[in-house]
Amino acid sequence: MSQAEVPAPDGVPSHEVLAGTPSALDDALTRDALDTVELGAVLGLVAGHAAGELAAERVRRRRPVADVAWIRNELARVGEVAALVRRGDALRAEPVPDLTRALARLRIDGSVLEGVELARIRVMLAAARAVRDDLVRLREALPLAQGLVAELPPRNSGKRLEQSLDDDGNVLDAASPALAAARREVHAARQRLVRRLESVLRSLEAGSDATVTVRGGRYVIPVRRDLRSRPGGIIHDESSSHGTLFIEPSEAVEFGNALREAEIAEERETLRVLRELTEMLRPELPALRACFEMCLAVDELVARAKYAVSTAGEVPAVASAPAPLQVVNGRHPLLLGAGGDVVPFELSLEQGERTLLVSGPNTGGKTVLLKAVALFAAMVQCGVVPPVGPGSRIPVFSRFAADIGDRQSIAASLSTFSAHVRTLGAILDDADDATLVLLDEVGSGTDPAEGAALAAAALVSLTRRGTVTLATTHLGSLKTLAAHEPGIVNGSLQFDAATLTPTYRFVKGVPGRSYGLAIARRLGLPAGVVADAETRVPEAERGLDQLLATVEERQQAVERQREETERLRLQSEELAARLAVQREAQDARDAELRRREKEAERRAREQSRAFLLEARARVEAALGAARQAADDAAAREARRTLEDAIRAEGDALSAGEAPAASGGPDAGALERGQRVRTAAGAVGEVLEIRGDGKVVVRAGAMKLVVDPRTLTAVQGARGPARSEPVRVDQAAPEADLEIDLRGLTGDEAESATLAAVDRAVLAEQPYLRIIHGMGTGVVRERVRRIVSADRRIKSFAFAPRNLGGTGVTIVEFD
Repeated sequence: MSQAEVPAPDGVPSHEVLAGTPSALDDALTRDALDTVELGAVLGLVAGHAAGELAAERVRRRRPVADVAWIRNELARVGEVAALVRRGDALRAEPVPDLTRALARLRIDGSVLEGVELARIRVMLAAARAVRDDLVRLREALPLAQGLVAELPPRNSGKRLEQSLDDDGNVLDAASPALAAARREVHAARQRLVRRLESVLRSLEAGSDATVTVRGGRYVIPVRRDLRSRPGGIIHDESSSHGTLFIEPSEAVEFGNALREAEIAEERETLRVLRELTEMLRPELPALRACFEMCLAVDELVARAKYAVSTAGEVPAVASAPAPLQVVNGRHPLLLGAGGDVVPFELSLEQGERTLLVSGPNTGGKTVLLKAVALFAAMVQCGVVPPVGPGSRIPVFSRFAADIGDRQSIAASLSTFSAHVRTLGAILDDADDATLVLLDEVGSGTDPAEGAALAAAALVSLTRRGTVTLATTHLGSLKTLAAHEPGIVNGSLQFDAATLTPTYRFVKGVPGRSYGLAIARRLGLPAGVVADAETRVPEAERGLDQLLATVEERQQAVERQREETERLRLQSEELAARLAVQREAQDARDAELRRREKEAERRAREQSRAFLLEARARVEAALGAARQAADDAAAREARRTLEDAIRAEGDALSAGEAPAASGGPDAGALERGQRVRTAAGAVGEVLEIRGDGKVVVRAGAMKLVVDPRTLTAVQGARGPARSEPVRVDQAAPEADLEIDLRGLTGDEAESATLAAVDRAVLAEQPYLRIIHGMGTGVVRERVRRIVSADRRIKSFAFAPRNLGGTGVTIVEFD
């Protein structure tokens, strides 16, 4: 029976729910094998992720198919939804009620759906709208899932159902004005009847606590059987003690009939509304079925995707058998579902390798390995992503077969060996290159020599016909079979020889030791018995066991070396990453320090420039006051102010600008009487070199104490300072805030002005004071022509009258 033909609830053909699914594998060997490996339990784990029970049941009913195209499409759909879940988003899945019976009845003309069924359809339509909207929203992320999108019935159908029915399927008054009127009449008739019955009851027994009740759908009053004044009427019931009768008085019968007539009218109108709603939905039956299928399919798809995410499963590559088998990071699904740590395994069978013979001690996990591989293939063929890692490749088989466990049957008079032989015979009859066969403890249950011979013959037969066979054994002679028969490879699950405990790590190419005698010794079997048993082991078996022990030791040494190499590699990578982070942090700190240094330099320049401008303003103010002084006292006051201002200017230069004047002489390079120029532009003579490193300079009638680094030597190093105008020194290393052009020719003044402007712009000075005097006006006009044509100059103007007037031009820069 194919999956598409699995019976659905209430006898409705399941192709209406599971349409499009290929026929499932359904031979007896496959069914028995899938039961043996517990596929149903695994599908139950997947179904636990479904939002609704119907979708969960569909997951549980899945069975393997052999259609490669269908399998690839199903796995790809699951993969894209799982990727969406891993990104933190999700496709919406809504549970829906079972509409199988309702949709089947809707096909029948003249049928009327019950209110509960119509309410379920209303719920399904709301869920379908939400699911469809989410599919449309995710059309770019889920292109394959767009094939599930279904067209919805007209929106007014859902609205009409919402207006007409409550959640329990009861018809609302709003469904019909006639229904609302009928229900009002029922209420009024009931009230009239109850009032009449209460009146009769009060007249019978004053002070009684008896009340009106209902028996057989009629309103009655309780009356004691022995009451003499018992009213006439219809007896509908009696109490369990037979002492009370429930009577509908004759005078209330007419009122009861009126109530019943009103109720019938209400039922008639309710039926009319239900029929109308049913007829409204009948033409939309195909759309309703499509919406129902969309909701179930999306819920089932999301459940499979969530299972894949929860088990870290990745979509494997699939191809029709015969094809290579590659399991990467495989984990048994049921062990994962049980929780706890699960040791993953790697397993591969290349194109020419058809049989894997796994040997080793009991409790080592051999049978679990076989079942896990079969489950991976079965899950893939059910459209479920198994718990395997990226890079896995799973063939698609057309048949599964398994001989696992004790098949002894007393009823059938079959011993364990006989049962195994019968199963093996059925496998050999039907197995081909598209069959997966599991044989647990092949050749056991009889004489070891005969059992080994039979097992070897069966394995060779299966291998030569191309059947993928996974078998386990303890028989030593079978461990050498791979050396003689192409297509057979050995494998084992590692066992810790020191602790005699399994590690569950699969190793291909090397058979495993049984450790039977070692385990017996550890479990307390008498040492003499164990020693005697060891001497009875055939020489060939002992030699093979010693060889395998040597191989295991070397393999474990290689594994330890590999693990140590891997540890050192990871440690080296971690160290390199840590150094890279530290280097990046150091580079960031260096960059931040350079930025802060530049910022500090910029702030220092701005601050020193502000101090210099303030000091210069004070100097100019003092000069103006000195020129305008009318008497000796005022002149002395102006001179004192000028000296203070010049000293302040020198201090400002020493504090802020001194580093930039590092080209000036130090105190040791100066001599008394040497002519120098101050940072303010004044030319003077060195009078004294003080012990604190400062220099006393006489400039005209003033004496200044300055830092020697702010001085510039003037040609004619010695001799008294003359009372002459201050000239521009073309070789001065620092730009001045003021130049004096008096006494220069027009060409000399022009060259000096251009040089001064260049230096001021390079030094980012805010202004330049040009002293050209009044004279004939030739120098002044040259200056003004130059500054008016220079785009670097924001503005220029004559100085205030008290600071030189038309004899001085002040230039401001951008």
